[in-house]
Amino acid sequence: MNFFEEFDLKSVENMELFAKQVVEGFIIGLHKSPFHGFSVEFAEHQIYNQGDSTKNIDWKVYARTDKLFKKKFEEETNLRCQIVIDTSSSMYFPKQDKLHKLNKLQFSALAAASLMNLLRKQRDAYGLSLFEDKLNIHTRCKSSTSHYRLMLKYLEELIFDEKTEKTTALADSLHVVADRIHRRSLVVIFSDMLDDPEQNEKLFAALQHLKYNKHEVVLFHTLDSKLELEFEFENRPYQFIDMETGEKIRLQANQVKSFYQEKVKSYKEEIKAKCLQYKIDLVEADIRKGFSPILQAYLVKRKKMNI
Repeated sequence: MNFFEEFDLKSVENMELFAKQVVEGFIIGLHKSPFHGFSVEFAEHQIYNQGDSTKNIDWKVYARTDKLFKKKFEEETNLRCQIVIDTSSSMYFPKQDKLHKLNKLQFSALAAASLMNLLRKQRDAYGLSLFEDKLNIHTRCKSSTSHYRLMLKYLEELIFDEKTEKTTALADSLHVVADRIHRRSLVVIFSDMLDDPEQNEKLFAALQHLKYNKHEVVLFHTLDSKLELEFEFENRPYQFIDMETGEKIRLQANQVKSFYQEKVKSYKEEIKAKCLQYKIDLVEADIRKGFSPILQAYLVKRKKMNI
């Protein structure tokens, strides 16, 4: 049994608890993996250096350890991470049934919640941006408990949202995000990158805008590999429905499989080339593989940033 087959959305009754369990399981697995020894320190204190103000010294820690540490506060955060999620209707694929228990949007929301939990443990700050045909929600980066719970509330609403025929404006939304983030940040994007092919140049220009503003960018290309890359459908007639426009088409799956795979491969290569050109980290976020690859990619990126 794999993650996708075992997953039960009903288990996500408490988003905060779910995210905590995902991160704790990930950390345990990390020490059993080839990443053994990879630094995952969640310090709440900094060593006190002579000349520092004494007002933030944690005297309780001093009493236990006979060493001086000062408390870290929100404004002393190491990293600011803006998490951007595409909430257009194509992200609601695959439609949930007995075989498909998780769609791309739900996966992105749960991955984002887990990532926020990890950021919180590291005393980093995080914000959230949600968009479809326009930017609907944009919060500044903070690391307080009240902010964390508000972010989880936004993400929980995504999980149980069933709206359809919501178009996307990925390029325009990323331009707005780039303009609203005023301090150098890590920008994490969850999107299936399914926009009008004629808008590709605008999309890549928007990604370049983020880099021009000195942000580091990780693009999690969110997809269902079995259905969207391999096109693994039974060889029988299907009615395919465009989730953003409602347009319908009937066809035999095997009649278009080779053509479809060729087009998808070409588009993926184009995205890969542009991300390489703009020095953007591109990570395939397959909803069938769980959340650990997302958290691991973040840790690798954070280490490269030397924070």
